[in-house]
Order: sequence, then C-alpha cells, then structure tokens
Amino acid sequence: MGQLAVGIDSLALLLIAAGLIVGLGEALAPGAHLIVVGVALIGAGLVGLVLGPLASPLVLGALVVGFGGLAAYAYRELEITGGPLIDQTRNVDTLAGSVGRVTETVTPEQGQIRLEGGGLNPYYSARTVHGTIAEDTEVIVTDPGGGTVVTVEAVDGGYDAIDAALAEADVERA
Repeated sequence: MGQLAVGIDSLALLLIAAGLIVGLGEALAPGAHLIVVGVALIGAGLVGLVLGPLASPLVLGALVVGFGGLAAYAYRELEITGGPLIDQTRNVDTLAGSVGRVTETVTPEQGQIRLEGGGLNPYYSARTVHGTIAEDTEVIVTDPGGGTVVTVEAVDGGYDAIDAALAEADVERA
C-alpha cells in the first residue's frame, strides 16, 4: 500500500508540474488559451496531494475535468478577455459601422479609439477625414481601411445608420 501512496503523490506532483509548465506557456504566448488547462492541472494536483492515498488516478482524472469545468466557467463569467468569448475576433469587413470611444484625440494624422466589442484588443489607430475629434467622444467607423488604421467620424457629426449601411455595402463590393 505504501508504493501506491507514493505513486499517487508522484502523479499529483506531475499534475502540478504540468500545470505550471502550461501556465509558463501561457505567460510566454499570452492569449488566455491555456489558462483553463493550467488551472485544472494545478488544482487537481493540489487536491490530490491533500487526499493522499484516497486520490486514485481515476479520482485525479475526474478532478482535472471538474477543475477544468470550473475554470472555464469562471474564465467565461469574469470576461478575462474583455468581453464575451463569442464573436471576439474582428475582421476588416465587420469594422464598418462599429461604434467606439476616442482614447487619444483623433486627427487626420493620428489618434486612437476603443471599439465596443472590438475583440481581444479593442484599441485601433484612427484617423478622421477632416477636423479633430476630442477624447471620450463617441465615434463610428466610416472606413475600416486595412483593419489596423480606421477612419472615424464623430457620432454627432451627422453619420447615422444609413451611412453605416452604405459604408458596409462599399466594403462588401470591394
């Protein structure tokens, strides 16, 4: 029976080590893709150490699945990525007509905005065709450009849903 306890302890330590390695991988290549797996492995390993001989490989496997489910639920509910995990990725076609706020004053040469539901990184470099748009002004994307630099217009600047639909139609035709 002593050998089985040593084997379970070793398996629990192996789970912890694997979780730490996965966590390190997440730190080196961030994007919150591996955090759920790392938390599941570390949690199951720690509980396995506490349970000692009661933690069979089957129990440890169930703990990994259980902790993985809890971590995935927490990850989703806490919105770690800055928003719901559904439809996070944005492409240039979906930017036309998007609404956001100016985070750095937008001019024809420079500026930055934060789009609502803008994906994992909702910040975009922005330009205006004419004039200057002050910080914290609500804007709408009139031309998605190449996706990294968008052209915007202040919402109170006369740009409305019809203009957004026309801009989207222009993108679809292009």
